[in-house]
Amino acid sequence: MRTMTSIALNEGAQRRGIDLSWPTFALLTVVLSILVILPLFWLIYYSFRSDAGGGATLDNFAALVTDPALVRAYALAIGMALGVGALACLVATPMAWLVARTDLPGRRHIRMLVTASFVTPPFLGAIAYEIIAAPNSGIVNIIYRYVFGLEPGAYLVNIYTFTGLVFAIACFTFPYVFTLVANALDRVPADLEDASSILGGRALTTLRKVTIPMVLPAILAGTLIAVLQALTMFGSPAILALPAGFHVITTKIWSLFQFPPRLGLAAASALPLLVITMLLLRAQKSILGRRGYTVLGGKSGTPRLTSLGPWKWAAMAFVYGVLCLTIFFPYAALIKTAFTVTVGDPINFDTLTLRHWNFVLFDFSATRMALYNTILLGFLTATVVTAIALVVSYLAIRKTIPGAKYLGFLATAPVAIPGIVLGVGLFLSYANPTFQLYGTLWILLIAFMTIELPAGYQQMSSAFAGVHPELEEAGRILGASRLRTLWEITAPLLRTSVVASWCFVFVGTIRELSATILLTTANTKLVSVIIYDLNESGDLGAICVLGILLLVASFAVVFAANRVPVLGGAQMNARG
Repeated sequence: MRTMTSIALNEGAQRRGIDLSWPTFALLTVVLSILVILPLFWLIYYSFRSDAGGGATLDNFAALVTDPALVRAYALAIGMALGVGALACLVATPMAWLVARTDLPGRRHIRMLVTASFVTPPFLGAIAYEIIAAPNSGIVNIIYRYVFGLEPGAYLVNIYTFTGLVFAIACFTFPYVFTLVANALDRVPADLEDASSILGGRALTTLRKVTIPMVLPAILAGTLIAVLQALTMFGSPAILALPAGFHVITTKIWSLFQFPPRLGLAAASALPLLVITMLLLRAQKSILGRRGYTVLGGKSGTPRLTSLGPWKWAAMAFVYGVLCLTIFFPYAALIKTAFTVTVGDPINFDTLTLRHWNFVLFDFSATRMALYNTILLGFLTATVVTAIALVVSYLAIRKTIPGAKYLGFLATAPVAIPGIVLGVGLFLSYANPTFQLYGTLWILLIAFMTIELPAGYQQMSSAFAGVHPELEEAGRILGASRLRTLWEITAPLLRTSVVASWCFVFVGTIRELSATILLTTANTKLVSVIIYDLNESGDLGAICVLGILLLVASFAVVFAANRVPVLGGAQMNARG
């Protein structure tokens, strides 16, 4: 390996040419500025324009505090987000402790299942709970009426309520809290807990006075992420809140694009959501930046597992109850509905059918186009974003060019832009006569690149921290340019991280709905948008088939990344 590298670098030294670092820096600066700054500029510009005459006005901002519908939409959105954050914290924190710090059976598999729930699009989870808990057609209510002999219309649970909305969103946002808290618990030094035990502290006392204070920043940060995810979400509120008769702010912004469109009011309504998102992210970063403790003297001991004793069965019931509500029941509802005639049919040989599959795969004309568009955009977005993130991370982390930090800032900035806000900004930017990109796949590619760029950049920048700069300096000494060194030395060492970043971006792209709902047309439909459209017509069987196809594609990509050696699976498995 060393000989081949030396040969390659010697050839590079013999063919010294122009160092493309500065042109690359300039090109990336222009591209990222267009991706991030341009939609925000048009968003602010249109927020000061009148929908009636087109002149400058402050009426759009005045409507934010005088229009009862907008005030109520924001109030409900904030209340929903706080409820989701509280519920996710209450469920995920004890579950993370049980998995990370006790002798609970099957802890590794539980972690894998919770991680798998990241792949499930929240809007698909909301549809699954429509199947389970709709007042008239929900499986739970059908069983309830059958068992107790009740009349049609009686129900035990109703997902079309504010409480049902909070519950459904929390089911698919609690993994954010779980992952942060579980990882923080893994890093808690066992020496501190052992010292507490030596001094006579009981297990609960140690947990309350030692462990929880040290993981409190992770708990708070995870809760803020859950709040942020709920506040900026469109799919689940559109599926569950609109039938219940109320709007949250994301669905209200979407409604302002319906005929007659009120673009100025939509832009003004999106700006407070942008500001709130930035404040939450700033708070989350500040919390995670604080260290509650410092380890001196080297590596800490292995975390001490608490024996659950007679509480083991209660703990297992709690953990697997959560998994049933967040994974097993929703997936079972999707599969059952995809293979039976109607939602309420029992499973037997008379009701099993492939009718929905035949309709989606062969009769429904929009399926092939939506699948093609989704896979194509997922592949293109993942490839372009990973390539950009690789180069930007190199320039920003290694600080090879003055001003390279600006690239890092631009690559991270879109994380503060909610999907629905970005959709509004992109529509206003590219639906005008100058660009005329609305109705093409280009505007969707731009949207996905902007949305997914922060994830790709953060993964690649973290990976660069594990590669010592001396390897690159050796290449530079032997005559290779910066970009040649990056391509021939650094990139091969980062193969695993590159593959992981590509897969992460691909999965995120094919499940996106918030921005795409404003940017698609009849000729640019995606699977996520088709699912939403079919939900409005009530075709749950076809929805479940498309949802299963979306999940299979996502899991297949993740499986390939972890198992196929040529993609770096061996290294990924070796690192756990």
